[in-house]
Amino acid sequence: MTSTEQADYLFTPAIPSLAVAGTEQRFPVRRIYCVGRNYADHAREMGHDPDREPPFFFTKHPDSLLPDGNVFPYPPGSENVHHEIELVVAIHRGGADIPAETALDHVFGYAVGLDMTRRDLQAEAKKLGRPWCVAKAFDQATPCSALMPANDIGHPESGRIWLDINGETRQEGDLASQIWRVSEVIAYLSRLFVLEPGDLIMTGTPAGVGPVQRGDRLSGGVQGIGTLDIEIG
Repeated sequence: MTSTEQADYLFTPAIPSLAVAGTEQRFPVRRIYCVGRNYADHAREMGHDPDREPPFFFTKHPDSLLPDGNVFPYPPGSENVHHEIELVVAIHRGGADIPAETALDHVFGYAVGLDMTRRDLQAEAKKLGRPWCVAKAFDQATPCSALMPANDIGHPESGRIWLDINGETRQEGDLASQIWRVSEVIAYLSRLFVLEPGDLIMTGTPAGVGPVQRGDRLSGGVQGIGTLDIEIG
C-alpha cells in the first residue's frame, strides 16, 4: 500500500454537536447516557414497579443526534418505532462521585430530546437477554433541540413535558414526577462513569409512549426549555 493509499484511510471524523440557543456557538457532544423508566407512570405502563427500582442506564451514539426541524428517516429492520419525549441535560464540568448537593454546578444547560426506539427489536432483545443497542442506538435515533444555557433559565424541577403527533397529545407529564431528579441522576451516574464535558443525559420519558408512522409530524417540548419538531420520513 502506497503512502497515498494509506492517506485515504486516515481521516478525522466530525465531532457531533448541538446548537446553543441564541448564539452561534456549538456544544460538542462526547457521550449520550439515558435513564430508563424515570417516571412512575411510564414504569407502570411498561410493567414495572417504580417504587423498587434504582436508576439504570443505557447509551446512544453521539452521531445519532438529529437537529430540530429535520426529517427522521424511518429506520430499517423495524415496523414498530416508538417516540419517547425527554428532558436532556448537558454536562460542562466533569467528575466522579459527584455529590447530589453540587451536581447542578456541572450542568451547562438543557434541551428537548426524543429517544426513538425500535420497540419490536427491543422486545426481542429483552426476551433473549441481549443488549438493546440495535433498538436504541441506530442512525438518527436521537432528535434534539438546541441547548438552553442554565445561566439563562436556571435548573427546572417542575414543568410540563409533552409530545403531540399530528396535533393530538400523546405524551404529557411534569418534571416534578421524575423518580430521580436531575441532581440525583448525575450523582448516581458519576459513581458508575467519570463524567466529562460534552456528556448528555436523557432523563426519561412520561407515560404515553407509542408507535409513529411515516408522514407523522411530531411536536413536543418542555416548559421553560424549548420545543422540538420533526417529521417521520
